[in-house]
Amino acid sequence: MQVRELSDGQEFEQALLVRAAEPRTARDGRALLRLRLGDRSGSITAVVREPGEQDRTLLRGGAVVWVRARYEVDERYGPQLALEAWREAAPHEFNRLDLTAGPPRSPEQMEADLRALLATIRDEHLRTLLDGVFGAQTASWERFRAAPAAKYYHQAYRHGLLEHSLTVAQGVSAMAATFPGIDRDVAVTGALLHDVGKLDAYTSEEPIELTDAGRLQGEIALGYHTVRELIERIDGFPPPLAQAILHIILSHHGSLAHGSPVVPCTREATLVHMIDNLGGRLGSFDRIERELPPGATWSSWDKALGAGAYFPDAAGSPAPADSELAA
Repeated sequence: MQVRELSDGQEFEQALLVRAAEPRTARDGRALLRLRLGDRSGSITAVVREPGEQDRTLLRGGAVVWVRARYEVDERYGPQLALEAWREAAPHEFNRLDLTAGPPRSPEQMEADLRALLATIRDEHLRTLLDGVFGAQTASWERFRAAPAAKYYHQAYRHGLLEHSLTVAQGVSAMAATFPGIDRDVAVTGALLHDVGKLDAYTSEEPIELTDAGRLQGEIALGYHTVRELIERIDGFPPPLAQAILHIILSHHGSLAHGSPVVPCTREATLVHMIDNLGGRLGSFDRIERELPPGATWSSWDKALGAGAYFPDAAGSPAPADSELAA
């Protein structure tokens, strides 16, 4: 039984992944532990009241627990689990792939699509640069293939960075043929490398967290350093070409307010920023849809979108707004 298949009042026992465990305090001062439990299909809130030390040790982000619970849809607080019992799940009781979100395409298909796109790059210096990250035998490729694209907002799962970078690069490749004056090789290379700093900025397994380097330097600075170091190892790499690629990495967030030290000042950087932003926002719709209660057509307000998301094909009435659980 998947989380999205549960119905109001249904009781069940099964393994679920602890996606988040956040200590809270109730209105009366009692300690709470607010959980997000889920599987590949989505996740749902649960609360442990007055948790003991054993509960805090067991119910931690990334743990797999066997729960006995009842699925409830509260008129005010929406869907949640009423936990009756929980314990550590035994290895034979779950398959982690059934509990974690993932891309719609297989990693093998995405790798094949990536290799096909890499073969279209004509500039030899850019091909050498890309091979330094995506070469089949490199350590960076193994990390890139497995890495998430974010902690939460979009493609926050294994292989998410490959999915996001590939779709942005494919979009950039298509749009480069539409608008004049764009150097397609530069734009596609920049699109493939724009988020390479996330290899060092995030952990690769759930729960996905920022690393010390991610907190102290940020993914843009880490990506700039990685790509510049690779460029400096390539004999005869033209300085204007290096500047064009590095500018895309530094400016891809689009504004100083969003973390870029510079704004996009070239056609290629502007195109990568726009398609990257589009890819992230559409990825947020995928995340929101996984969290949508069964039958709901509207989500609650989402920070990434600045609005609720509407899914007209979903049957049923709008879901209740997500708010604090009552103590």
